[in-house]
Amino acid sequence: MKTFLHVGCGPIRFDSNTQQAQRIKGFAGQEWQELRLDINPQVKPDVSGSMTDMSAVATGSVDAIYSSHNIEHLYPHEVPVALAEFRRVLRGEGFLVIACPDLQSVCALVAEDKLTETAWDSPAGPIAPLDAIYGLRTAMGAGNLFMAHRCGFTLKVLLGTLQAGGFAKVVGRRRPQAFDLWAVATVAEMDDAELKELARKFFP
Repeated sequence: MKTFLHVGCGPIRFDSNTQQAQRIKGFAGQEWQELRLDINPQVKPDVSGSMTDMSAVATGSVDAIYSSHNIEHLYPHEVPVALAEFRRVLRGEGFLVIACPDLQSVCALVAEDKLTETAWDSPAGPIAPLDAIYGLRTAMGAGNLFMAHRCGFTLKVLLGTLQAGGFAKVVGRRRPQAFDLWAVATVAEMDDAELKELARKFFP
């Protein structure tokens, strides 16, 4: 069985979150087991730790990493540190699936003076551009400052950051209607056809 490290897992297990499993069908198969990592001990992860210090996860011990809406919580100078940690814990044929807000589409709403208007509805409630840029206000107002955002990405910047972080091959996708970015990054070289097939399995 293969293991994927679910970074920033939150309180719900992947296999019990039907909506998440339906979106990311690649990890929904029986060949995958989830290892949950989160900085917040209140969500009872399998491993407590941050993206910049995953020392509790052994080097070369996981086949994949799934990180959805986590990297924007880091300061810009911490992003390369986190990517180095991601590469360290991945096996030689491993890969990263990463998602984050798309500042290009979010800022288009800001330019229309819609900073605090609802852009989309999420399981956590209505999301405005202000939440996508700086962090979910309702969660932070309730005391969860782990939800603060400290950096952001466009697709060009995300892919360039992954390449600069040492990943051999990267492919990405913008979803302007969903205000998010998705990317797959591999540790080893991979031909373009294989990379596209991998993205097809793991992009929503």
